[in-house]
Amino acid sequence: MTTVGILGGGQLARMLALSGAPLGLRFLVMDTVADACAGQFAPLLVGDYRDESALAEFASRVDVATFDFENVPAESAEWLSARVPVFPNPRALAVTQDRLVEKTLFRGLGIPVGPFAAVSSRGELEAEVARIGGPCILKTRRLGYDGKGQFRIRPDGGAEASIDAAWEALGAQAGAVGLIVEAFIPFERELSVVAVRGRDGEFRAWPLTENWHVDGVLSASLAPARIDETSAQAAIGHARRLAESLDYVGVFALELFLRDGQWLANEIAPRVHNSGHWTIEGAETSQFQNHLRAVLGLPLGSTAMRGHACMLNWIGQMPDALPLLHEAGGHWHDYGKQPRFGRKVGHATLRADDAATLAQALQRVGAALGREAQVAPVVARLTE
Repeated sequence: MTTVGILGGGQLARMLALSGAPLGLRFLVMDTVADACAGQFAPLLVGDYRDESALAEFASRVDVATFDFENVPAESAEWLSARVPVFPNPRALAVTQDRLVEKTLFRGLGIPVGPFAAVSSRGELEAEVARIGGPCILKTRRLGYDGKGQFRIRPDGGAEASIDAAWEALGAQAGAVGLIVEAFIPFERELSVVAVRGRDGEFRAWPLTENWHVDGVLSASLAPARIDETSAQAAIGHARRLAESLDYVGVFALELFLRDGQWLANEIAPRVHNSGHWTIEGAETSQFQNHLRAVLGLPLGSTAMRGHACMLNWIGQMPDALPLLHEAGGHWHDYGKQPRFGRKVGHATLRADDAATLAQALQRVGAALGREAQVAPVVARLTE
């Protein structure tokens, strides 16, 4: 029986383990904490990702290794790859861990991206903000996610004070993780391409997903995105070029902004992705099972949709499940985590055969849970 090792023991590892059970797979999860929620469904090895003795034990007990988050040290992945197959490969992991390297790659592949520049001092920051124009966002090059590690600069009406505040917030990290300043993109819509590439180079993508965020954290995802086929294929083409350039194996998500009918790349997540959770019930093959098929060298499953689907993220604490479970197309996912402010603790997916039925179900659930604001933009998109 094949054992898949997963570095990182959060909800993504948990859902990978659940999706791998029908394939007869075993799992070993490695995490730095003993209460990692994936440990409720798979053996858990607790250790530091830089501890070679812990990594050696991990490697000795698995047939292939993968990740459930992108901040596993790339050097640890490189060390592991000399002992066990690792997918995605350490280079892909390293590229996506550095925003500057990542955006440089986008530009080199001809994938449109907004203005950006590396900065290492307050003087450089001031100069680049003047060159790029405001507003801008100062970000850490590494370790930021869900809106963390970034500060918005609003030069109009007090440029110097805004730059001072940004540098005070993040400047101390310039030497440790590096900083990048990016133009703020006044986008009209935010979408993602969730795709998978196999060991043999086969590439498949799920229908585009439209996403809505609150305070930098994903709130809702709708698939298929209501967008013309030409634009959708262009976005999928960008994702394919990225995957091929990185010799990527597994599932990934390319996050994109749509402005004036043109795509601008935001970032790539080298793992199964929050915006693809709807695929568990809404697609022929979920992102989780296709990731496992890819890293094991198995044939990829169909990425075709089953009607229409919307994923709602639960942040901080779980709401009442009953209103969702009363819906014919309602599906509930509790990650088994302790409630905590800003923490992703679960999600729900509503699926329907047509857009109108899905919109009606979302309105009922939103009203019952007091989440009208969360579902309103999705309903508006479905009924426009």
